[in-house]
Amino acid sequence: MDWGELADATVLFPSFSGEEDGATPTLPNDGPVWSVLDPANHSGLKAQMAQLSGDVACTNPGFFVRGEGVIVDATATVEAGAYLIGPCYIGPRATVRSGAYVREYSWICADAVVGHATETKHAILLPGAKAPHFNYVGDSILGKGANLGAGTKLSNLRNDGGEVHLRHGQQRIPSGLRKFGAVLGEGVATGCNSVMNPGVVLGCNSVVWPNVTVTGVHEADSLHR
Repeated sequence: MDWGELADATVLFPSFSGEEDGATPTLPNDGPVWSVLDPANHSGLKAQMAQLSGDVACTNPGFFVRGEGVIVDATATVEAGAYLIGPCYIGPRATVRSGAYVREYSWICADAVVGHATETKHAILLPGAKAPHFNYVGDSILGKGANLGAGTKLSNLRNDGGEVHLRHGQQRIPSGLRKFGAVLGEGVATGCNSVMNPGVVLGCNSVVWPNVTVTGVHEADSLHR
């Protein structure tokens, strides 16, 4: 299927230039943006993170580091009690709060927030994205200014473990991915305790009300209640 603007990185993340402070991921300029989440993609998230270099330059005491390839910018804030598993990247002025669990292949860009009791795994938080309270962000991409309400979960795995399909209208299209959470465009806001089923794509400035479960691919400014 030709996804067009529904899968175009420049449409979902229009202000992201790749020249922001710190290291930034390269998003696909052809094909669906979620292809960067494919572990077998030679230019995907895993491959790009393997090219990063650096160390833990942040001097805040009391957080835990495990594994190789943990990179923390000197201007980032990682509070005591946070747990980082490498490889992962924490960019300039990013905040990782106490009790956060930042797992392998988490790319936390400049000014992004990973909050208390939030878990990230194989995910990209573009500059200024926020997962600030009790969130799960796995195999997902959050655009600039996206904000997850407390308890929002981006579900990344079907109960039967099968391939994630994307739904648009009456169409059901395979993603090629066994694990695929959500792609949230710039300015997306979710209410408390909302759930994104595997394979959700929300266009810019979409809004999800509290306690709502979302399925499928949706254009910009969509409302889910």
